[in-house]
Amino acid sequence: MKQYTDLEYLKLSKGQRLLYRIASFFAAIPGKIGGLFVGLWNLIKTAAKAIGKEASDIWTTFVHGDWKTKLSYLVMGFGNLARGQILRGLLFLLFEVVFIAYMILAGGYWLSMLPSLGKVGPTEEYNIIFDTYVTTYNDNSFKILLYGVLTIFFIIAFIYTWRVNVKQNQLAEKIIASGKKLKSGKDDLRSLVDDQFHKTLLALPLTGIIIFTVLPIVFMILVAFTNYDGTHDGYYNNLFTWVGLDNFNTMLSWTSGTGAGTQSYAATFGEVLSWTLIWAFFATFTNYFLGMFVAMAINKKGINLKKLWRTILVLTIAIPQFISLLYVSKMFAKNGIINGFLMSMGWIQQALPFWEDPTWARITVIIINIWIGIPYLMLITTGILMNIPQDLYESARIDGANAWQQYTKITLPYMLFVTGPYLLTSFTGNMNNFNVIYLLTGGAPTNPAASSAAGTVGYTDLLITWLFKITTGAESQYYLASVVGILVFVVVAVISLVVYNVLPSIKNEEDFQ
Repeated sequence: MKQYTDLEYLKLSKGQRLLYRIASFFAAIPGKIGGLFVGLWNLIKTAAKAIGKEASDIWTTFVHGDWKTKLSYLVMGFGNLARGQILRGLLFLLFEVVFIAYMILAGGYWLSMLPSLGKVGPTEEYNIIFDTYVTTYNDNSFKILLYGVLTIFFIIAFIYTWRVNVKQNQLAEKIIASGKKLKSGKDDLRSLVDDQFHKTLLALPLTGIIIFTVLPIVFMILVAFTNYDGTHDGYYNNLFTWVGLDNFNTMLSWTSGTGAGTQSYAATFGEVLSWTLIWAFFATFTNYFLGMFVAMAINKKGINLKKLWRTILVLTIAIPQFISLLYVSKMFAKNGIINGFLMSMGWIQQALPFWEDPTWARITVIIINIWIGIPYLMLITTGILMNIPQDLYESARIDGANAWQQYTKITLPYMLFVTGPYLLTSFTGNMNNFNVIYLLTGGAPTNPAASSAAGTVGYTDLLITWLFKITTGAESQYYLASVVGILVFVVVAVISLVVYNVLPSIKNEEDFQ
């Protein structure tokens, strides 16, 4: 693609400039994606160097440390106890005791079972007393995977704590060598509410994030490499096992499904992904621009009852979506209020297929989403519009700028700069907008060509609603849902990173200082 100089760019017409910007954006995408892989490789190299540096420091500390430090490599906290830091030493020692006890009593078992995810499933055994066969439940694949991952996290935490223990001994030796006094237990407690108070505050939230966010994500990723489904639930029916990349091969395979005219998993995924991206684009930008125009109209001088108009719009989002969307869904049904009114007025002869025809259904959900989303954007942009300096508009009017020029040269650039990150999060949020699609259409109308093994896929299904369908029913395919979840993350991550780097808020931050 030809790159124009600043002078050549200024000579282009408005249409040519727009096309040039669009072409430049798409031409930069491969480079941005390549930059992501380069950044990932640099991250790996940096991590490898950091690990090597830590290993070298651990060895150097052991070689040059005193006997207290050396013994602390085996008995955590010994060096602190020997040097009079009783509180630190006891905490390190207690953590080591708890870790060893856990590994002996439970952790070792979960780790040993992790490669197989269980060896003995449910069995039928004859009960002499009741004179019947009774089901005996043995290994639990779900627990093995969950507690196995939890054990690995615990081991990582122990290694980190052990490393901190080594560093503490290294630091203590340097402090003593310099003739200074080591901190006592009271000093440590005092620092937790003083200079180290930020760590005290962040300790509980960080632990919660690891347990309730990071751990489930890792568990979900690992499920994608198993055959965990309704018939292999890991306990009550059959054990589930590792299957490697088979699930990814299935999801990305172009082999047609069973039955004439059925699509492959890859074709189904591509179709749902395409509609998801189209939906996210229109759901984001229609709300954004229309919400902005509504805010500008209400804020315009001479408009009376501004608070009333804002209140009426806010009522739309004050009612829970579970109620409003289900009601609107019934309104647009074949025998609903809308079709009934149009037919009674003689404007149509037969009911319009709002939810029966794929094109009608997709357009309808986008339009209804406008009704839902405009109030949010109206509230957000109202505050921003009030903060744009009025001197800019006065200067523009003096220079002869019309309303459209003022909007494109002052209002829109300012809005994009302030709301750029919100636009990105709104786009990714709309890709996972479960409520609107599920409550309005449930994904309908059904796509008969979609692979039946991938759930009942509809023309309005997003990836998130398709994922939900895969996990429901008697034969819930949790492993495929996990694969879809991983692919959704990859798509969203790539889009987010590429778009984030071209946002005006990032590229031209100094322009609005």
